[in-house]
Amino acid sequence: MACSLFLAAGQVSDYTGAAALLATMPPAKALLADRGYDADWLRSALAERQIEACIPSKSSRKIQIPHDKARYRKHHRIENMFGKLKDWRLIHTRYDRCADGFMSAIAIAVTVIFWS
Repeated sequence: MACSLFLAAGQVSDYTGAAALLATMPPAKALLADRGYDADWLRSALAERQIEACIPSKSSRKIQIPHDKARYRKHHRIENMFGKLKDWRLIHTRYDRCADGFMSAIAIAVTVIFWS
């Protein structure tokens, strides 16, 4: 199975990455995401692909959309992985100017984290 990677500038919205990767997303039963991804267009795009959106509603949403709280509790595993990646100073501060070097550093860090 092919894997898609998308590296954007730090000031780019998460919606940009979600829109770019949605077409290449492999088949899934559900998508876990935080409140930052709570958008009607994303929920409808996931529904078209028959993927359950497990996304808590933003506090500014007038009508709160329910989500599977038991499934969302597993979201901390994703956040923990990002936390471990940010322990690597090279990744946390993004010293590399070149995207290829940065992605290579992430690949090395993930490999070390996985095997330790």
